Amino acid sequence: MATPALHLQNAALSLEGNAGRVDILHDISLTVDHGETLGLVGPSGSGKSSLLMLMGGLEQATSGSVRVMDRDITDLDEDTLARFRRGNMGVVFQNFHLIPTMTALENVATPLELAGHKDAFDRAADELRSVGLSHRLDHYPAQMSGGEQQRVALARAAAPRPRVVLADEPTGNLDETTGSAIIDLLFDLRDRHGATLVLVTHSHSLARKCDRVIRLRDGRIAEDFRQEAAE
Repeated sequence: MATPALHLQNAALSLEGNAGRVDILHDISLTVDHGETLGLVGPSGSGKSSLLMLMGGLEQATSGSVRVMDRDITDLDEDTLARFRRGNMGVVFQNFHLIPTMTALENVATPLELAGHKDAFDRAADELRSVGLSHRLDHYPAQMSGGEQQRVALARAAAPRPRVVLADEPTGNLDETTGSAIIDLLFDLRDRHGATLVLVTHSHSLARKCDRVIRLRDGRIAEDFRQEAAE
């Protein structure tokens, strides 16, 4: 049997807040296959983004285990985790997370340089062209629209050729038309690179595009079902 892209076993997440310990996720066990597209849905506060953060090692499980590409990332230190993520995962956030003092080209190329790619700027330029931004290479985030900034974020996520792409409400700050274009680009990224794609979304139409949907409620998996035919 092939090694899955993601495997969580009895994973839990608790965080310390002003009011004390808060239990966010409880006993999460799931496997995501290579090339699968998974939608995470559920009401606000159900734990969708927290689960995505566990998968990406941006939060560490309080108990249980998280494996990515058969590597247990549960107890990795920050430097090792950052290197692993840089080589294997792409993350797209709702708020873009671009560096404001860098151009679009620099925002995409810098992570590639850190990963040791000698062709960082050429690859970055190719990815920006693939998302329709060949005319924005030297522009800064403040000079671009929200949709253009999210395209830069997609190019940045795609440039390392990640095997897993995680997207947290990637259209949450965009109008419907722009958001639809971003989703098309995100699925195109998945197709071009054969990546596993995990999406947090409130959009029913976006969830219907996924091969499989997990519905969370109160930090637990309430439903896990496959679509009969992804649109």
